[in-house]
Amino acid sequence: MRFTQGCTVPHHVREFIEDREDHILSEHACRASDSQGREREEEPDAVRTCFQRDRDRILHSKAFRRLKHKTQVFIDPQGDHYRTRMTHTLEVAQIARTIGRALRLNEDLIEAIALAHDVGHTPFGHAGESALDEALIALGDPQVPGFRHYDQSLRVVDVIEPLNLTYEVRQGIGGHSKGRGDLSARDGEPTSTLEASVVRISDRIAYLNHDLDDALRSGMLQSVPSELAFLGSKHGERVGAMVTDAIVHSLDQPVIHLSDRMMSTLNFMKEWLFEEVYTRYPVLYPDIRKAQAIVRALFQHYCDQGLPTGYAGTQGAVDYVAGMTDRFAITDYERLFIPQAFQSAWAGP
Repeated sequence: MRFTQGCTVPHHVREFIEDREDHILSEHACRASDSQGREREEEPDAVRTCFQRDRDRILHSKAFRRLKHKTQVFIDPQGDHYRTRMTHTLEVAQIARTIGRALRLNEDLIEAIALAHDVGHTPFGHAGESALDEALIALGDPQVPGFRHYDQSLRVVDVIEPLNLTYEVRQGIGGHSKGRGDLSARDGEPTSTLEASVVRISDRIAYLNHDLDDALRSGMLQSVPSELAFLGSKHGERVGAMVTDAIVHSLDQPVIHLSDRMMSTLNFMKEWLFEEVYTRYPVLYPDIRKAQAIVRALFQHYCDQGLPTGYAGTQGAVDYVAGMTDRFAITDYERLFIPQAFQSAWAGP
């Protein structure tokens, strides 16, 4: 298809892109033209495919912008180079798109899933997530029995900021997390799309490597175990080795494969980081327990004392607190629980 020079209306650009997908993408890729659609039917965009449109909606959402002020692992680090939830998200998207392009999968779908996969995260990272989950369990409301950030991410794009995303993007958001579970061959099998499987593997590759990098930078870790030496001595080399392994073993396959050695290495690395970083961090840095106390106090307050307009009940308290950035949660806690005279005294002359 050719476009007339000087044409002022981009007629059929989307159809041209979809036609190009048919010719370029792998037989295992999810094509935009084959999408199962949205819950609320919409007129197709003249220029963008449905997955490009989803990506743009996510990128321009308020929930996505708030990720820049949400913790990844290290709370309020004294340095500008530690990851936030925003930079984690961008690293997942970059890794996933690299794998997806090499495998001729749909990069727009991959990017949309990756950008939205953590928009439901609480302030203070997984520490805040566990605090909110514990508070809900203690409350015992059968309508909201617990908190999982991936479920909340779907709620954000479905209810809080109703973006009306496609079925494929929503499925990818809901299925991205493994928690502490080991990766297995099943994680590369598409439960919805192969693109979603790429994001699920890429999320693990991203956070293991950047959390290791941050822990080394902080001085919490002094060295890398010998079991990881074959990956390389630098952050980029380790990521590159994992990405290359996934590509080489997944070419022209209907699943995302990792070699046995790489699979076992990722699982070893995950357990080692849990023992040496994730479980030690609250002991070495007690501020994390204070952050969890802030989340619990705010949640209890809004359950007992009422919520801002637009929020109601237990679920409303969850939505409001989970949506906070680290700094908003701290400021709100000070407003609610610290006497104003004390706040003025802290501020100094």
